[in-house]
Amino acid sequence: MTTTETNKPTEMAKAYDSSTVEQRIYEMWERGGYFKPRVDPDKKPFTIIQPPPNVTGELHLGHALTSTIEDILIRWHRMKGDPTLWMPGLDHAAISTQNVVERELAKEGISRHDLGREKFLERVWEWVNKYRHVITDQHKRLGVSADWDRIVFTLDPQVTKAVRTTFLNLYNDGLIYRGERLINWCPKDGTALSDLEVKHEEVAGHLWYLRYPVLKDGSESEVEPGEFFVVATTRPETMVADTAVAINPASERWLKYRGRRVLLPIVDRPIPVIEDEAVDVAFGTGALKITPGHDFNDFEIGQRHGLPVLNGMTLDGHLSEVAGPYEGVERFAARAAIVSQLGREGLLEKVEDYTTSIGHCDRCNTIVEPLISTQWFVKMEPLAKEAIRVVRRNQIRIVPDRFYATYFQWMENIRDWCISRQIWWGHRIPVWYCADGHMFAAIEDPTTCAECGSTAIEQDEDTLDTWFSSQLWPHVTLGWPDKTKDLEYFYPTSVMETGYDIIFFWVARMIMIGLYNTGEIPFEWVYLHGMVLNKDGKKMSKSKGTGVDPLPVIDKYGADALRFVLAAGGGPGNDMRLSDQKLEGGRNFANKLWNIARYVISTAANSPPSPGAERASRSQSRLGDSGGELGDAGGRLQSRSARGELALEDRWILSRATQVAGEADHFLSQFLINEAAQRVRNFVWDEFADWYVEMSKVRLREGDQSPIPVLREVLDTSLRLLHPFMPFVTEEIWQNGGAASGATEPLIVAEWPTIESGKVDEEAEAIVEIAIEIVRSIRNTRAEKGVEPGRWVEAHIQPRPAEDWIALRSGLVGRQIDMEAALQKLAPVMSYLARVKPLHLLAPGEAPPTGEVVTSVLSGAIVTLPVGGLFDVEAERARIAKQVAEAEDELSRLKSKLGDANFRVKAPKEIVAHEEARLASVQSRLEGLRGQLDQLG
Repeated sequence: MTTTETNKPTEMAKAYDSSTVEQRIYEMWERGGYFKPRVDPDKKPFTIIQPPPNVTGELHLGHALTSTIEDILIRWHRMKGDPTLWMPGLDHAAISTQNVVERELAKEGISRHDLGREKFLERVWEWVNKYRHVITDQHKRLGVSADWDRIVFTLDPQVTKAVRTTFLNLYNDGLIYRGERLINWCPKDGTALSDLEVKHEEVAGHLWYLRYPVLKDGSESEVEPGEFFVVATTRPETMVADTAVAINPASERWLKYRGRRVLLPIVDRPIPVIEDEAVDVAFGTGALKITPGHDFNDFEIGQRHGLPVLNGMTLDGHLSEVAGPYEGVERFAARAAIVSQLGREGLLEKVEDYTTSIGHCDRCNTIVEPLISTQWFVKMEPLAKEAIRVVRRNQIRIVPDRFYATYFQWMENIRDWCISRQIWWGHRIPVWYCADGHMFAAIEDPTTCAECGSTAIEQDEDTLDTWFSSQLWPHVTLGWPDKTKDLEYFYPTSVMETGYDIIFFWVARMIMIGLYNTGEIPFEWVYLHGMVLNKDGKKMSKSKGTGVDPLPVIDKYGADALRFVLAAGGGPGNDMRLSDQKLEGGRNFANKLWNIARYVISTAANSPPSPGAERASRSQSRLGDSGGELGDAGGRLQSRSARGELALEDRWILSRATQVAGEADHFLSQFLINEAAQRVRNFVWDEFADWYVEMSKVRLREGDQSPIPVLREVLDTSLRLLHPFMPFVTEEIWQNGGAASGATEPLIVAEWPTIESGKVDEEAEAIVEIAIEIVRSIRNTRAEKGVEPGRWVEAHIQPRPAEDWIALRSGLVGRQIDMEAALQKLAPVMSYLARVKPLHLLAPGEAPPTGEVVTSVLSGAIVTLPVGGLFDVEAERARIAKQVAEAEDELSRLKSKLGDANFRVKAPKEIVAHEEARLASVQSRLEGLRGQLDQLG
């Protein structure tokens, strides 16, 4: 690793400007090779394989969230000294890429068929080579610290070899077959789709109740007068391909037609009445039309009963020859015409409004059509068995736990996977056919038939589903099928992190094929994040104008702000809301950190060193223990034998830093990234900046330099803890002297704070927290009474018996603590922070003043403030009395309302609960106001 390459300015800028920092810092990281793993055969590596974004894509908030989470884990493990590899990639995105290029061709007035396959693929490669860097560059804007020299494209030669090897093995093992089955079809793109490529949307539609005339026994065309078998459907145009109607054996309404036949309207074809327990008696009339060629559930029912399968639709979305008079009519036009004809003939019983989930092509948003087609399939059930077993044995663990049920449900009911696509861009199916009717698969392009030696061979026209190559991702990126050292060292990978909506498809398939190809699990952990919603809790959508492009957000707020907001969001598997207010909060935090660091660094630079507080050169961080050891060559201040030699507030902040470092480490190890982010933020902003920095100013103003090494130590630790979440601002501060000593390497490879036993100082924490509670109480009283901010007030503080609060801290039970002496040491701090002078510390039994006073009973002390002359007592009494009267009126009204039996019976439960909560709140407020009046006399 090289040393720091940035030029350190002589003085930090007054304000942090992310636009001038981020690119410079990122380039420094890349030049230094800090994203590359440092292999150590004696250590277990930490490896993440980046879910490969589409080559056609632009960075969206899903990418930003995924990449932020992964980068946090990568940076954390890198700082912990683990050999760390983040493998980046790009997906060829078969359908999406082909659509983009075809649109470009359309502008020229030509199609891919005009060019032919070879020339068309040349055009696609031109486009890909021009734009494939875009999303990589965008990821760099976000701070992604992947090893970009290793980036893998899903059409790279090694991937092609892996894809063909896998296909051949599955084919030879009988797990890949070609057959006629029901598949999802996109009429616009002209290709089959996998389940993953179909998005379901709730759509307002109708439920049409259709009358099928009941045939007389033995007749092919004569119907029973006035007798109809009624079915409800959301897709009446598919009725032309019905091959049965079905009832549930438990349904009484239609049992009289058991074994009978009905006449299918429009095409006048007799179809049987069958019985099947899969029929939902609660839907529509409790009976179903069965169309095996256009519905997956119907297909399964048809298979059980040996029903014929009719294809009622062409590949371009028009009705087929089985539709009789409607042959060649576009499917939705046919729907309207068929419904109209049924109405005229008295065969439409009624129409109801109905909301249903309809599948749309994920690329072009066209409504998908289930239809029968000859395609290539993978038998999934044999592969799923082992994938289920390794998860049940905790060889692969899923975060959060609730998705175990989702995983098992899908895997235990898995269907065969249609892997062929009728497009040209992608991995062409490695199967060849010869003129003599032979079919064979191969890894390398053959010149002769493997069965008969004929040279008259042609390759299958179809390509493989993009996800066939993506399922190989964890091991193919590391060199499989060649046994490379990388594969042996970095495989299995540590974490596969992705959105919860594709656990069924991609994650499950990676587990299955990883086990099949290598005999090993592909990864140890599956981390599933939620979606990023807008401020109103709605899913973002570019088509609806509610999407957010991360790059303008980065331009406005900075990458660190966006990263921190995403990291601190919903937590594992939970959706999160993103708003300008949150982003402003993230930017404010970056600015707060900058201002803290600027103060600490400038203070240290302008102050002479205190005796015993020299810092030893180091590039790792070790927090001091409760006895005061804060600085040897391992990173602590020089050893001090007596606990009391360090000020209480110093001991407190160092102990809190230790606690928070341990908590952050624990949360990250449990993938509770949001908890870690929030905990570190609260420590840095609240405890360090708002409390300790202000406390330290008391001694610094008196010429005591002893707080400086503590300020430096805690800033150093804060930067290390925050770096995974906010890498740019922390690195920039580090480069400007934020390290507690002259570290020679950048923060990205600095050591994560080492958490050692015996460093938590519960006594100092308890005492200082009592002092903070006292200061807050005085500040609150001043604010409530309208005391001018600059005015000094008198205060009397009486420590409560130690046993009242020691019991709350298990580590202090049995400890003898002189609270009066402890608070005396903190009196200058409390006086300064609360604007109190004089501050009286009362001895046990000493009574505080009475009269015009305000008394606050706290957990560790009783605080009494004489308020005479600080404000107009009569005016304050009148103001509070008015509030008491208003609260009493509201309380009376709420009691009357809740006492009304009719209200409790008729009002919704949530309204009653809301009013009861308001009553409790008003009662509490009234008690407080009355207490304030009593204090005023």
